[in-house]
Amino acid sequence: MTETGAIDLRAVTQIQQQVWSQGDFARIGSTIVLMAEQLCEAAGVRAGDRVLDVACGHGNVALAAARRTWAPVVGLDYVPALLERGRERAAAERFDIEFVEGDAQQMPFDDGTFDVVLSTFGVMFAPDQQRAAGELLRVCRPGGRIGLANWVPDGFVGEMFRTVVQHAPPPAAVAPPALWGTEDHLRTLFGDRISELRTERRTATQRYLSAEHWLEVFRTWFGPTKMAFARVGPEGEQALADDLIALANRHNVDPGGALAVPSDYLEVVATTAA
Repeated sequence: MTETGAIDLRAVTQIQQQVWSQGDFARIGSTIVLMAEQLCEAAGVRAGDRVLDVACGHGNVALAAARRTWAPVVGLDYVPALLERGRERAAAERFDIEFVEGDAQQMPFDDGTFDVVLSTFGVMFAPDQQRAAGELLRVCRPGGRIGLANWVPDGFVGEMFRTVVQHAPPPAAVAPPALWGTEDHLRTLFGDRISELRTERRTATQRYLSAEHWLEVFRTWFGPTKMAFARVGPEGEQALADDLIALANRHNVDPGGALAVPSDYLEVVATTAA
């Protein structure tokens, strides 16, 4: 909090950067590659487009865009280790992708630089949601497209976030990221700076050996889960683990004993006002 009692969003951003630097999100991000490919199709990424992947992680969307543009692509993230993984992937596939360290709430690009601005499960975690939305609009050219994949509040991932918060409340009360998974909130964020907004609810199935295996992977590699267990400490970790395993088992649709959890998200394509 600041002296006036307002939330210090810059401090929250610094904390989040540390959280996402824990573990290795690339291990999680590699399980959601399909959504990046689908988003590029929905946003109509075409040859020659100038594309930016915001909160790019290790580059799922940047790589998917590069397969379509035959032109240089840019990825932005504030976790250096993830950017390095993205560079490794781009080099391996021989794509021209520039990975830039930076904050989605204050991007180091000129106005209207990009034809298409994309983000999968990334920009939705920015603490200052209005500012992040403004930056997406600012760096996208008039008449360009903004494509997003955002977890919805009432899906499995939204429930997972709420479960974690019940046990380990975040350091400051900021707006829930899953609000980006609702059309009404997106219309509020973008306002009259877009001419069209298309949304479609989609499902991504998470597959693991078991609920226990899923939790082990997230406790090891997913920064927010890893830090949540650190915050609850030894006295609270069993209760948090039990609730998360119960949640995964409740959503499981695999008939053969493994774990398959349908996770709903909102696919978004906004056209910026000309």
